[in-house]
Amino acid sequence: MDVEILARIQFAFTVAFHYIYPPLSIGLGLLMVIFEGLYLKTGNKEYEVLTRFWLKIFAITFGIGVATGIIMEFEFGTNWAVYSRYVGDIFGSALAAEGLFAFGLESTFLGILIFGWNRVSPKVHFISTIGVFLGSMFSAVWIVVANSWQQTPAGYHIVGEGFNARAEVTDFWAMVFNPSSVDRIIHVWQGAFLAGAFMVLSVHAYYLRKGRYEAISKKAFKIALVVATVVSFTQLLSGHSSADGVVKNQPAKLAAMEGHYEPSAPADLYLLGWVDNEKQEVSGIAVPGGLSFLVHQDVQAPVTGLNAFPKEDQPSQVNAVFQFYHIMISIGMFLIALTFYASFLWWRGKLFETKWLLWIFSFSVLLPQIANQAGWFAAEMGRQPWIVYGHLRTSEGFSQEVSANQILFSLILFLVIYTLLFLLFLYSLNKKIKHGPYNEQEANLNSIY
Repeated sequence: MDVEILARIQFAFTVAFHYIYPPLSIGLGLLMVIFEGLYLKTGNKEYEVLTRFWLKIFAITFGIGVATGIIMEFEFGTNWAVYSRYVGDIFGSALAAEGLFAFGLESTFLGILIFGWNRVSPKVHFISTIGVFLGSMFSAVWIVVANSWQQTPAGYHIVGEGFNARAEVTDFWAMVFNPSSVDRIIHVWQGAFLAGAFMVLSVHAYYLRKGRYEAISKKAFKIALVVATVVSFTQLLSGHSSADGVVKNQPAKLAAMEGHYEPSAPADLYLLGWVDNEKQEVSGIAVPGGLSFLVHQDVQAPVTGLNAFPKEDQPSQVNAVFQFYHIMISIGMFLIALTFYASFLWWRGKLFETKWLLWIFSFSVLLPQIANQAGWFAAEMGRQPWIVYGHLRTSEGFSQEVSANQILFSLILFLVIYTLLFLLFLYSLNKKIKHGPYNEQEANLNSIY
């Protein structure tokens, strides 16, 4: 394989592995704020126990997330030097804001959050929990802003030519609020909330199936279910809004997501299918005129297809974009159905009697993670062949002095290290979950701490 393909594979691998952890940190942060807030309001010791328990898992997740995120910054310089020069001013301002507003907030309160129990007042500790949660939210904002600028550039001008060309910020707020940033930030936040909520649902469903920590698990499960139900439905709305933005700003990506080739013709909405890029055909189950209706509220309205663009400006992996996009949508719809059905059983008073549903929830932690990853792959592969949409091609952005053998060696090295980190994460997580929120031999929660 050539340098470009290897560099893309390496970055895709490192960013996909890293992205396991930040959504969990954000989602668990929200649940910890709710648990600790309920403890302060009610004085119920069970909510404090839940906060302490999930803080331990949050700390593991946060630590590995920070460690795996640093690698990507080095890859910008080693493998993507031309790209780094081109977007340096844009990314520099966004990442500086992240360091100032996000890491500053997190580092200020993280020590209090982890080590401040019984050293500061409950209200001060609760403020530190909120501070860490907001810090993780702000961190996501600036990363998504930087990525969204690649998708829909705004607030800049180009200085220089050829390999020396670079984008300079002319309007900071126009760069921040570029055409796709707000929709994508909301969608990413919601994906993170679902990742955290379903992790809580998964663990406490497991406890309920095993007959362990039943009273405290029922409380945690209900709270996480409320979060998951609300967010899974509202994510459908933000996803539709984001798709509307793709229609306006990246029509070639939309065409790839639905395998639509005709330059201007009514388009079907595929529930599932397989794209043959050579024959320019899609085999599958579709709603006739469904995409036209979603885009124009008219089943006969034409939608711009891939053949409206020059071949060199079309995504090359159309089937991959199609599949990743539909995996994300399918999981999202399943989560809506699952949470609404569970909420209905809760209303009927039969939620914890339905063992098969608890079994599904025990493994549901994987679903938001898969959807988050699939959504990012669809967005990034759909942007191809552009690394900065409409301005800099991916084939022009990689480092000219790095050899394929060098990238392959570092890729293998990262694969080994990240595998070890992932095994360490699973071991630590399993150990904390098996230990549980408290010693089961303790009958009185007030005596635990």
